[in-house]
Order: sequence, then structure tokens, then C-alpha cells
Amino acid sequence: MKQKYFIDSHKAVTFLVVLGLMAWFKQWDNPTAWVYLALHGTYGILWVLKSRVFPDKQWEEDKGLFYGLYIWAGLSLYWIAPFIITSQNVQAPAWLLGLSVSLYTFGIFLHYAADMQKHVQLKYNPGQLIEDGLMARVRNTNYFGELLIYLGFGLLAMHWIPLAVIALYLVIVWFPNMLKKDKSLARYPGFAEYKRKSKLFIPFLF
Repeated sequence: MKQKYFIDSHKAVTFLVVLGLMAWFKQWDNPTAWVYLALHGTYGILWVLKSRVFPDKQWEEDKGLFYGLYIWAGLSLYWIAPFIITSQNVQAPAWLLGLSVSLYTFGIFLHYAADMQKHVQLKYNPGQLIEDGLMARVRNTNYFGELLIYLGFGLLAMHWIPLAVIALYLVIVWFPNMLKKDKSLARYPGFAEYKRKSKLFIPFLF
């Protein structure tokens, strides 16, 4: 089975998992739980739609069942935040709800728009270095957008564990993928200059 089937299925059921946690812990009157459901639930649905409309080739590889279960286990770490919110009746202050929604909104734009740009340019201009648009100043705008998305989720729990999960993914998955991408792009003649004038991950910083 393709790797994306395991990822897509996990993203698709996140809405049901969060809803189930709300039901189990009787959190129907908790605004933070509802905001979390709205954010992470819609993100999962949008991911599945993205996978169908403009899929990422790196998730097209065939993987075995055990690797798929490994992916599921890893992605399930992101469900720690809604578990904390619902099991501990976390009530985030209004300013944090607003901040989380803003982070999520900016993240969704950067993540999906960058992926769409990459998909279109690779389709119609194959073999060309992508160094304009959302990729002009940051080589991994999509990952930066994803960071904002998951910060929007994790901050709602008001606990260090969801933030540690994000840091774990940064170190184990995201950074290695970004460095692997840089190594692959190094074959293009203009990459050295592009690398000099752009950041790896975070605008203006890194």
C-alpha cells in the first residue's frame, strides 16, 4: 500500500477521534474542545482533499503494513493534545483561542499554497528549480506552515507535552526531510545562489 493511504486515513479519522474524546469526557460545553475539533478536524479533511487534488510525490511510495502501523503510531502522538484538553477540562483563555485560530489560518495558507505551487510548477515546468513565489525567501514554506498549524493545536492544551511532540517531529522527521531536499536541489546550477538568499525553514531567522 502507498504510504499516503496510511497518512490520509489517520488524518481523516482525527475529527472522529476528537469528537469521541469529547463524548467520553463529556466536554460538550467546553469551548476549547470545540475550537480544537474545528481546527484539527478541518485540517484532517483538507489534508485528504489535498492528497487527492495535488498529491505530494514523496508519499506515493509503497510501504508494508508494519511501516503503516508505525506511521499511525507516530501521528497518534498529535492526539495527546485533545486528550489533555478533554480529560482535564482545559479552558484556554480567550486570547489563546484567538492566537491559535490565527496561527492555524496563516499555517493553512502557507502549507497548502506552497504545496500547490510546488505541484503546479513540477507539473508544467519539470526539471526547473523552484525559487519564486512562496519559495522565494524560505525553501520549506510548507513545513513552516505546518509548524504554525500544529502550534495552533498544541498551545490549546496549555501543556508542555504537545509542544514536545512538535519538537520531536522537527528533529526526527522535518529537519532530515529539509536537509535531504537541499541535498537533492544542489544538483541545480542556481541552487548555491538560491540557498544564499533564502532561509531553510523560518522566515528571516533560519
